[in-house]
Amino acid sequence: MDAWPQTASTDAPASRRDRSGSASIHTTRLRAAVIGLGVGQQHIKAYDAHPACAVTTLCDISPTKRGELSQHYPELDIVADPRAVLSDPAIDVVSIASYDDAHAEQIVLALEHGKHVFVEKPLCLDIEELRQVRAVLRQRPQQRLSCNLILRRSPRFQLVRQMIRRGRMGRLFHVEGEYNYGRLHKLTQGWRGRIHNYSVVLGGAVHLIDQLLWLTGERIVQVAAFGNGIGTAGSAFAGHDMTAALLRFDSGMTGTVTANFGCVRPHGHGLTICGTEATFVNDDPHGRLYTSRDASSSPQIITAAHPGAAKGDLIANFLDSILGCAKPQITQREVFETMFVCLAIQRAQREQRIVEVEYE
Repeated sequence: MDAWPQTASTDAPASRRDRSGSASIHTTRLRAAVIGLGVGQQHIKAYDAHPACAVTTLCDISPTKRGELSQHYPELDIVADPRAVLSDPAIDVVSIASYDDAHAEQIVLALEHGKHVFVEKPLCLDIEELRQVRAVLRQRPQQRLSCNLILRRSPRFQLVRQMIRRGRMGRLFHVEGEYNYGRLHKLTQGWRGRIHNYSVVLGGAVHLIDQLLWLTGERIVQVAAFGNGIGTAGSAFAGHDMTAALLRFDSGMTGTVTANFGCVRPHGHGLTICGTEATFVNDDPHGRLYTSRDASSSPQIITAAHPGAAKGDLIANFLDSILGCAKPQITQREVFETMFVCLAIQRAQREQRIVEVEYE
């Protein structure tokens, strides 16, 4: 068998330009706002790095955060009210990086006021919100919506996708994804623990669910799930910090996904892809590729970077897709399909039964 490549080609925009803008001239200048100045600070950097975009407004409900950011960005408007930002006709693009329970309302308001929306995961918290967002978006086909499913930009996972697409792994028959959070204090002491019915599936496993759909190109049709709150027992957090889901794909392939926020280990992403010709296992610091069942043979070590992506790395492509010079690396259909699977897992866990994934 041929040696496997150690690096993956990135999904570059159709019209690649250098960040100074010297390679091509953009006639459109997009004005951007960022709501939520935690992870949103990395969004600011990504917008500012794009030659056809300028950040004009920042928003956060915390006066402390606004004060801190005003020192770094004295030239920008920094406001407290998200609704004022979302209804501002001078803003073309908005990043929503607020708390999870605010996402759906802010997305709908942004779309209704003609804005393109880039949102941190999860898109929303329940099926009614998801259907509302999709209905509003369908009425505005000229607008773009994307979600920050950043593992799409991991060079190691891009490499695995190339292997699968080229048939090098044979026919896939089982996949596993593990979202190991390793930051339990963010549930017990942070804002996540203060949100009613905070979901570790929507807040974490969503990344691995998206990976399994993206890597395999298949649909998940049935799910079952169980969970517990043992890791956070005795704390103020009352929800499940652990969920394990069993998946059935439309080809008959099986899968599992876990959202393990209570684990005693560093943050990381487990991924196993089993094919008839090879098995890939993501590990720290490198991945392993097995091409033999012989116990005496050694796996190939995959050294492509993981995660190897910054939180804002999808924004350049999002802006390019708005400008019409690139295809989106995450389509709107893919964003919604990932959410439908996550919400089916939530329902299966809640109702303690196998659930069919509804994509409508």
